[in-house]
Amino acid sequence: MLSKQAFNDFFKSLNQQASKGFTLVEILIALTLLAIAGTFVAGKIFDQLRDGKISAAQIQMKALADRLQEYRRHCFSYPTTDQGLRALIEKPTGGKECTRYNPGGYIENGEIPLDPWDMEYVYESDGNTLTIKSYGPDQVPGGEGPDAADIIHGKKN
Repeated sequence: MLSKQAFNDFFKSLNQQASKGFTLVEILIALTLLAIAGTFVAGKIFDQLRDGKISAAQIQMKALADRLQEYRRHCFSYPTTDQGLRALIEKPTGGKECTRYNPGGYIENGEIPLDPWDMEYVYESDGNTLTIKSYGPDQVPGGEGPDAADIIHGKKN
């Protein structure tokens, strides 16, 4: 049989082992708190990424509008909707002829940039006014909210 001393020593050693580490409940609470904090941080990061892409689209559209303004100074009107942004890199063959078209085009690298979501910008013009659009993160016309709103430069309908 176990003596009273051996019995006490056994439980004393169990108590010492238990106090050396964390209990399962303590670990689960810590993991839960970390997961909650991580959710908030990740949400903020994704919001910042989305906002950065929207800003990049606005900057690109402003740059395209500046190039279109230069085209207008030479040709006395904006390219038509049918001629599109392509008129910035090659002389349009249809519609109103531009006799003073810049031989090198109006974009240095000869490529029309895509929006930050890898879609083409939508260009509309009657020759006197222009609109450049990006359908934004959802890549679908229209919508509301941070991921559904279109980004528009120029005349708004």
